[in-house]
Formats: sequence, structure tokens, C-alpha cells
Amino acid sequence: MNTFSASDSPSNLTEFSVSELSGSIKRTVETAFDHVRVRGEISGYRGPHSSGHAYFSLKDDRARIDAVIWKGSFSRIKFRPEEGMEVIATGKITTFPGSSKYQIVIEAMEPAGAGALMALLEERKRRLGAEGLFDPARKRPLPFLPQVIGVVTSPTGAVIRDILHRISDRFPVHVIVWPVKVQGEGSGQEVANAIRGFNAIEENGAGGLSRRPDVLIVARGGGSLEDLWSFNDEAVVRAAAESRIPLISAVGHETDWTLIDYAADIRAPTPTGAAEMAVPVKADLQAQLAGLDARLRGSASRQMDNRRQSLRALMRALPSLDQLLALPRRRFDEAAAGLGRGLERTAIAKRRSFERAGLGLRLDILTNRIATHRRQLAENVLRSDNMLERRLLMEHNRIQRASASLTALPARLNGQLHREGQRVATLSQRASSAVTHAMARRHSAIAAQNRVLQSLSYKNVLKRGYAVIRGEDDAPLTRAAGISAGQAISVEFADGRIGAVAGEAGPADIASPTPRKRASQKSAATEAPPTPPKQGSLF
Repeated sequence: MNTFSASDSPSNLTEFSVSELSGSIKRTVETAFDHVRVRGEISGYRGPHSSGHAYFSLKDDRARIDAVIWKGSFSRIKFRPEEGMEVIATGKITTFPGSSKYQIVIEAMEPAGAGALMALLEERKRRLGAEGLFDPARKRPLPFLPQVIGVVTSPTGAVIRDILHRISDRFPVHVIVWPVKVQGEGSGQEVANAIRGFNAIEENGAGGLSRRPDVLIVARGGGSLEDLWSFNDEAVVRAAAESRIPLISAVGHETDWTLIDYAADIRAPTPTGAAEMAVPVKADLQAQLAGLDARLRGSASRQMDNRRQSLRALMRALPSLDQLLALPRRRFDEAAAGLGRGLERTAIAKRRSFERAGLGLRLDILTNRIATHRRQLAENVLRSDNMLERRLLMEHNRIQRASASLTALPARLNGQLHREGQRVATLSQRASSAVTHAMARRHSAIAAQNRVLQSLSYKNVLKRGYAVIRGEDDAPLTRAAGISAGQAISVEFADGRIGAVAGEAGPADIASPTPRKRASQKSAATEAPPTPPKQGSLF
């Protein structure tokens, strides 16, 4: 193998290895673009990687650049990046020597103005509204007096203290707080998980947990659009719409609106207002109950007095007890007096009836009756046997006759089918002959009518030397007065038509010849053209 030294190189340029050249390019790019702000649209965003880093691209209408957000920087971003969102990213440009690519390492990122966020918010509101998540028919009424209230908010802010204080002042109930982040990356998912977590609790509180809340409050203090962006998260809106527990949205101040406000069952202007909506005032309820109790007692007392007076009036109208029982008591005394005599008469009548029945129960009478019944039974059995034998004989004869009939049935059917076939053949021959004669008669009648039609046709007249003169509209012209000089006409002969132009009229005796003379003129016209000076010919 031949070897060459540096002096043998065709040029004096310094040689670099691929790694050296890539490293030099990387240092140059990072030095020149160590801090840049790039405005573009997020593309290819699929959320954070399992490592916590986020990889996507920024693009505009003419170019595209890869981007990466490391895990530490991603946690400091105040909003959740989404596909198609226009943002302003701050970071540095670096290269990746392994594939000769450059990318931007983003250290901070913000939406490209409030207009972009509002456009994204309106588009998301329209899309979720089209799915029916904001339908008023989905909203549920709040319970009048909940026993347990669930609160989803930050555990360290002033919001939870205001809610607890307001509930304690109005109507103290059991409050369960689900602590979540209300701002920053992952806060929207935490709020959605908290709502679903409250709904996953069993109603009776089985499993060692508290019973499921009767109403939920999702609360946060006021802030900018970016601060409240977590409550515009699609996961939060869907969790609020799917909640089986009535939900009160209390995010921001009265002028702050987020998408959870549309999906919640009711929106409170402030967290304190949400607490007031959740529970009534206990003192007002007690005063109301006291008033209702007093009214109930007074009404019951007046009702008892009215009923008592009515009862007394009815008692005065009723007869006394002695008057009511006088007639029944008399009937009872009369019945009691006649009871002894009736029992004696009944006993005597029963005794006589028993004696009469006993006279007919002698042994010889019973023996005769038994013998008589035995004879009757034997006679009935003998008659039944005779009748059964006769019936069996009749059925046997009937079966034999039916069997003989069935044996001769095929022969009869074959003979009948043969006769019917001969009859059908005869009828077919007769029908064919009748149709042939009818068709011959029809042909003769049609031929006769055709001969009459041909004899009456005007074309037969044309064959005798006549002609038909027609105008421009192909209508026959029957008078000379209807033809003007220079008019285009057609003359139809027996063998065809010719075109002609009408001339001027001749003398009256020539214009109106006799029929025989007119026929001779038409014949002459077909043989030779007329001379204009002598006769006003139409040709």
C-alpha cells in the first residue's frame, strides 16, 4: 500500500475529522445564537416523554425547526402546550452532531399574545359545545342541605380558608378538601383527577373512606388568562361534565370565565359565593322552622276546637242510647222466650223422622235390594259384552271394504286420466281448426277492405293523367284565385313531384276550361312545356 505525507497533499488546507468539524459547527452556532426568541406554531407535539422532556417542532409557512424542552424547564411553563398553538419560545440554538441537525433548546415559552389564547379558547369552547358538554339539560340541581361538601382547590391559599369560614358561619357541615395545584404544568390533570376521585367514592363510605360528597366546589382565586388556563383544560371540562355529583365552579372573580364554568352545574362569581350557594343559613332555617312550628300548632289547635264543636253538635242531634236499644232489646226478649218451646218441638219432629226411617231398615229388605242390584249389574255387563262384539265386527267389515276400495283406486284413476287426455286432445284439435278458419276469414275481410281503399285513393286518379298542385305549406291548392304570380308551388304526379313557379293568369275562357278540356291540358302539361304567349302556364 502506498503512503503519502502531508507534504504530498494537493493543497495546504487543514484537515478535520468529522467529529472535529461537527464540534466546531456546534460551538459556532451556540455562540452566535446563544439567546434567541422564536415565534412559530407547535407541530408534532405528543406531550411529555416518559423521561419528562418534550420533543416537537416550531414552524411557519416557509420553514420548520426542531425543538426540545428539558424536564426542568417544562415544569416552569405556566400553560399546557397544544398542537397548532402559536407561541413565542426563548432559548438557544444547538446542533446534534450525530445526525447533522440543529434544534432550539427552549428555556421559556409563552403564547403569542392573548389573541392566540382567546382564539384557542373559542375553538375549544365551540368543539366541546358541539359535543353537548355545555347542554343545560345535563345540569343537575344542588341539594338543599348537603351533609358532606367536597372542595377541589389549593390547600395553602386564601380560597380554602374563605370557603371553610363561610360554611362554618352559615351551616357547619363536614368538608373534604382534595388538594391540587391550581396553576402550572399538570394542574389541569390534577383537578380532573380530583373530580373523578370524588365521584369514585362509594355513597355509603365503604372501604374506610368518608361518604361521597353531596356537592363539589372547584375553586381558585383571580388571575390572568394564563393563570386560569388550567381550568380551560379539556380534561377538566370533561371531568366536570361527567361528574355524577352536582358541581359548583368558583374560578377567579365575577368577570373571569373559564370553560369549566360552562360544564359545571352552576357557576359562582367567587369562592365565597360558592360556599353560600352550597349551604343555607342555619339561623334563617331555624327561624323559619320556628315560625312554621308556631303556625302548625295554632292551626292544629284551631282545627281541634272546630272538630270538638262539630262533634258536640252531632251528639245533640243523635237519639239517646235507650231509644236506640229499645226495639232490639224487645226482639231479643221475644226470641229468648220462644227458644225453649222451639227446641222441644224440633226434638219431637226429629225423633219421629228417625223412627220412620228405622222401620225400613230390616235385614230381609236390605238382602233383597242387594240381590236386585247384583242381577241388574250382571245384565248390564252381558249387554255391554254383546254390544262390544257387534261393534268390533262392524268395524272389521268397514275396514275390509275400505281396503278393497283403495286397492281398486289406482286403476280407476288411470282410466279417468286416459279419458280426460283424449278429451283434451279432441278439444285442442277443434280449437286449432276454429282459429285457422277465423284467421282465414279475417284475412279475406282485410283484403277486401284494402281493395276498396286502393280504389278510393287519389293516387289512382293521378295514374289516369291528373296532378295535384300544392303550396309552400304542402297543402293542396284547389282554385287559381289562391295562386299569385311568382309563387313557388309543387306539382305531384303519379310517379313523383316537381317544383314550379306560377306565372300570370291567361284569358278567362282559358283559365276556366271545361272538365274534359282541363284534363287534356293537364296531360299536355306533362308531355311538353307550354308557351307563355299563348297560355299562362304555371310551369
